[in-house]
Order: sequence, then C-alpha cells, then structure tokens
Amino acid sequence: MKPLKAFIAAVAAASCAAAMAQTKWDMPTPYPATNFHTENVAQFAADVDKASAGKLKITVHSAASLFKAPEIKRAVQGGQAQVGEILISGYSNEDPIFGVDSVPFLATSYADAAKLWKASRKALEDRFAKQGLMILYSVPWPPQGIYSSKPLNSVADMKGLKMRTYNPYTSRIAELAGAQPVTIQVAELAQAFATGAVNANITSGSTGYDTKAWEVVKNYYDTQAWLPKNIVFVNKQAFDALDKPTQQALLKAASEAEARGWKASEEKNKWYLEQLAKNGMIVAPPSAQLKSDFKKIGDTMTAEWMASAGADGKAIVDAYRK
Repeated sequence: MKPLKAFIAAVAAASCAAAMAQTKWDMPTPYPATNFHTENVAQFAADVDKASAGKLKITVHSAASLFKAPEIKRAVQGGQAQVGEILISGYSNEDPIFGVDSVPFLATSYADAAKLWKASRKALEDRFAKQGLMILYSVPWPPQGIYSSKPLNSVADMKGLKMRTYNPYTSRIAELAGAQPVTIQVAELAQAFATGAVNANITSGSTGYDTKAWEVVKNYYDTQAWLPKNIVFVNKQAFDALDKPTQQALLKAASEAEARGWKASEEKNKWYLEQLAKNGMIVAPPSAQLKSDFKKIGDTMTAEWMASAGADGKAIVDAYRK
C-alpha cells in the first residue's frame, strides 16, 4: 500500500504544480465575437496559449458579457480582470491625450493613423503606467462616417437630429452641428434607431454592419473623419507576476496582433461599405458643402483639443506633422 500511497501523493503533487504553473486571465471586450477586433483578440489569446506552452490561458468574454464597455478599464485597473480591450477615446474626459485619435480630420487615412499612433504611444503608455496598467497593442476602427435617417447635404441639415455619440468628441461634433447628443452603447444601437431614440450616428462601416444598420437607417456618408483606436492593455501587477518567457510570449503575440489587426481593419473597411450598399443603404461621399462644413468643425475641434491637451498634446501633433 505504501508505494500506492506514494504514487497517489506524487500524482497529486504534480497536478498541483501544473495547476500552479498555469495562469488564467479573464479578458472582457465590448464587441460581438464576429467583429474583426474580437476575432483578432481571439487569435491573440490562442497565440499566447501556444507561445507560452499553455502556461497562460486567456478567456475572452465578448459582447460586454463580463463587464459593460465603460466598466472594462476600471475592472482591469482593480484586478477584477487581468487584460481588456477599450475604445481609448471613450476616456478623453479623464485625459485629453486619450482622445487624440478622434480629433476630426487630424488623421484621415490608415497611414496617417499609424503615424499618429507612433507619435502618441509614449504619452499614452506613461498615463497607463501611472494607473497600474500597461498597453499591449492598438488596432484602429475603419474611418468614421455618418449614418442618418434623412439625406444630409450640409451640416445645417443635422440641426435638431438626435445623434448617437460614444465619446466626448462625437458629442462635441453633435453640438457644433446643432444636433442633440445621445449616449448609446453599440449593443443598444439598432433598437435606439428603431424606436427613434436616435436618428443619426457617426461610426464606422464595421459597426454599421454588426448592427445591421440597413434595417433601421438608409443613408451613410463616407466622411472618413478619423480612425479611432481600440487599446488592448493589461494589469501591470498581473503582467509582473508572469515569468520572463511568458511575458515575452505575451508581448510577441501582442505585436503580431497589432500588425494583423491594422491589416484586417483596412481590408475590411471596403468590404463593410459594400455590404451596407448590398443591403439597400445609400452609401455616398459627402457633398462638397457637407465636407467643407465638417472641415470647419474639425479646425475648431483641433484648436480646442490642442488647448486642453497642453504641452504633451502639442508635442504629439508636432511629431505627427513632421
């Protein structure tokens, strides 16, 4: 019996050691499993599992199923989750630097957005570090356009519209256009259009596709106003608790996820707009007047952002414009 007891004890000890060696993380994300951001996150989690030889397992909780979108950053900061994904500009009330990628008409192409990310990353990383967080990677949304229940030939046509907004910058655009800003999360967007709670929206073709926008709204104007980014980030204490090889596996997978995500965003942008049109939406460039009107709004908001962001903001814009 003694050898059997010794064997059982050895198996139990080995199982315990294996369990201790494996780290499990929860990763809340705001978007559905079929969204390209979430697909990229799922690949990232699989890559981490493989590269760490199963030592780090990341469980992705999509569609705001673990925490609602506005709760994710605080949840990771407080250790309720170890890693998460957020739309960084949604936190620009906390710090104007978080909204640099959503200043209208500052960066209006993927090349410009990449240049702006390079110019702003250090400032963003410094701010995350002060909050016990660490940035892993970023991926942009496709360029932002306007969904409207009625045709828009100029900004004057937006007066009185109830416009869905998702950050302080979209709220400011609504104000400058004479529309009424209404904060609605992505998951509730289709219902809001259907019930008339909103009748205009600035977002990407991706979100329009995810929410089947064609069922509730008919017009999409491809204004390419800006390319807002999602940030994937980790609780620094959780990261520091990993052994060095696992940290390196995580950072390598993050670097690959960033490159893959930027490529997917650009490729999918064209496809999303094709799908909107295929499903009956009127997809059109903005009229010359609407484009001119938005340029004025963009100039106003760039000046406002520069004033609020201070020296760091000026340094980012100067580096970006070099």
